[in-house]
Amino acid sequence: MEKARGTVFKYPDNVDTDVIIPARYLNTPDARELAAHCMEDIDTEFVKNVKPGDVMVGGWNFGCGSSREHAPLAIKTCDISCIIAKSFARIFYRNAINIGMPILECEEAAEDIEAGDEVVVDFDTGRIENLTKNKTYQAQAFPEFIQSIIQEGGWMNYLASKGEVR
Repeated sequence: MEKARGTVFKYPDNVDTDVIIPARYLNTPDARELAAHCMEDIDTEFVKNVKPGDVMVGGWNFGCGSSREHAPLAIKTCDISCIIAKSFARIFYRNAINIGMPILECEEAAEDIEAGDEVVVDFDTGRIENLTKNKTYQAQAFPEFIQSIIQEGGWMNYLASKGEVR
C-alpha cells in the first residue's frame, strides 16, 4: 500500500457527520457537490485551502452522529489522503473503509499534531511521521484484508475485483 503525505487540517472532539456534510446538502447523489460543502459549518476555508493528499486529524469520536455514508465520501472527494483521530465512531469507521478512505486511530499523534504540520503516513506499518516537529507516532497498521479494500477503492470495487459483483 502506498504512503500519504500532506498538510494537516485539525478538528476537535466529537465532529459529527452533520458538521462534516450538513444535512441540507444531502439531496444530491453527486460526490463533487458534497465535497464542495465539506466541513463548511466548522471551517469555512477548508474547501478553498485543501490540496490533494492533505491529511485530516480529529479528536475523540470523529464522525459521530447519523450513519450517513456522505460524510466520509465528502472528505475523500476533497482528496484528503487519510484521517487520523484519537477515535472514530464505529459506523463512520466502517463507512470510511467501505468507500476506501484510509483512517487511523492514534491518540498520541492526534493530540500532538497541529494544523499546518506536514505528515507522512505509512499504511503498511501504521507509522506516522510529523515532518514539521520531527516526531514519529505508531498507529496499528491495517490488516491485509482492509488494506486490500482500500487499495481497490472500497468494498464494492474489492468485491468486483474478486468476481463477486457483476
